[in-house]
Amino acid sequence: MAVTPAGRPRDPEVDARITRAAAEVYGAEGWARFSVDAVARRAGVGKASIYLRWPNKEALLAAALATRLAGVRDIDTGSVRDDLVALARQVLHTFLGESGGTVLRLMLEAENIPAGLEHLDRFRQSQTSAARAIVHRGIDRGQLGRDTSVTLLLDSISGGALNHALVTPARLRATVAAGADQYAEDLVDFVLASVTTAA
Repeated sequence: MAVTPAGRPRDPEVDARITRAAAEVYGAEGWARFSVDAVARRAGVGKASIYLRWPNKEALLAAALATRLAGVRDIDTGSVRDDLVALARQVLHTFLGESGGTVLRLMLEAENIPAGLEHLDRFRQSQTSAARAIVHRGIDRGQLGRDTSVTLLLDSISGGALNHALVTPARLRATVAAGADQYAEDLVDFVLASVTTAA
């Protein structure tokens, strides 16, 4: 367990409260107005508590992103359709979940935040790797045509998930998030209708 310079064990509940507040402040205000002061106020802690843990606001945001921008996992169900539904669900939950506003904001501002860009790149790479593995398995099983484009399939599914989150009004966000699993199935079925081989 990490300790403070004085040797006192850090409180994981305080760490979690601070990183949650950091994600909320960033999602609501953006990088230009993101500050240790604002995070301390929202978390209900002193600035000293934050600086004992992170040296600056970039390190603080990086810590918040590390716990909220998990990579997309490749799930092999034996069915290309079910694999893609699992992929779409992970992407939708990232965009529509509790930290969705933080992730969407980062997509606009990451170029100006080195630590943020690193996390976003890792997330994007995990999407691409998972989609590539899913498509190659689907081709090998005869569930997809050999000319199926990984890029177009990923763009269609991940892009559809992103657009679904972007056009959702704030007042409907909880309702749309609750229906995300079904939307993932509908989205994948729609996309696969144009690329699946005949049974």
